Amino acid sequence: MKNTATSSRRLHAGEWVQVRAKEEILATLDANGRLDELPFMPEMLQYCGTRMQVGKRAHKTCDPALGTGGRKMGNTVHLENIRCNGSAHDACEAGCLIFWKEAWLRRVDSAPATNAAVPPRDEPSPRAQCTEQDLRSGVKIPAAPGESEPTYVCQNTQIKFATQPLKWWDIRQYVEDYTSGNVRMSQLAAACLFSIWRTVAEAGVGVGFAMRWLYDTFQRAIGGAPYPLRPFGVPKGVPTPTAQLGLQQGELVRVKTFSEIVKTLDFDYRNRGLYFDAEMVPFTERTYKVRARLKQIIDERTGKMVRFKADAIVLENVVCESRYAKCRRFCPRAIYPFWREIWLERSSASRLNED
Repeated sequence: MKNTATSSRRLHAGEWVQVRAKEEILATLDANGRLDELPFMPEMLQYCGTRMQVGKRAHKTCDPALGTGGRKMGNTVHLENIRCNGSAHDACEAGCLIFWKEAWLRRVDSAPATNAAVPPRDEPSPRAQCTEQDLRSGVKIPAAPGESEPTYVCQNTQIKFATQPLKWWDIRQYVEDYTSGNVRMSQLAAACLFSIWRTVAEAGVGVGFAMRWLYDTFQRAIGGAPYPLRPFGVPKGVPTPTAQLGLQQGELVRVKTFSEIVKTLDFDYRNRGLYFDAEMVPFTERTYKVRARLKQIIDERTGKMVRFKADAIVLENVVCESRYAKCRRFCPRAIYPFWREIWLERSSASRLNED
């Protein structure tokens, strides 16, 4: 089913909304439980009737399954840190930020006095074309002949169908970043300066080392992050090192320095297959609490459940902020990065870095 929302309904960051009643939402969905190819997942039903704040406008996103490019999406927002708990998807632990179509929300004038659900307005319920059972039965496709694992369907496996390609140089996305309240003007200016700096530093004209040194010197003076791109530390053909800390939920850890972490990475910036993204650099040399030790997540590309054989740690309040990636700058998806234990160390600090 197509979204009939008009541009006049566009929601901005910070606005308060009420999630519509279940019957109203079901009436917007096709037989597969989707609107504009984006599924409404069973995990979202618990929020029906609840007032919440818009975190950011999801007018664009990333889709790692398709590569590093950006994708554009219409009439969609993220609500303030409302993440999927995986309860309908066999306990997937990815903790992805949920996408909400504007047709599933209603503007309200102010914040609620409590977090309790608000009774829906006295309006006739439209006729639903999809049932709750349809939603629940559509999340898992039985294993095909010769396969042992089912295929899962969630918002993230369907992003490629619910979005269109977005060129990094399309200036309209940055205008909407600002006008929607997603990004401040100072952030736009900083991103522009970094892009210029990176272009010159990596132009191959012999000034790269000096520009990285100047960047690091300035960042140290203001308490910022070092230059996020460095030569890898492990030679080709040599196994990347490992460390086992046995970290558990709630423990305090300090992220090691970027220079220490680089020494554990191969030519593809990976440690035993796990990628260390440039977006993780701003969190180095800081202290956080372990949110979870991951056991399994759904692979967005295949829809199959991936079970971790090695350590993969998620930290509280540490999410991708899309500061550096040219093709997905300011993506609001806020994915949790996964950390190897060799990049962390236990901490006795009494104060966390949660800003």
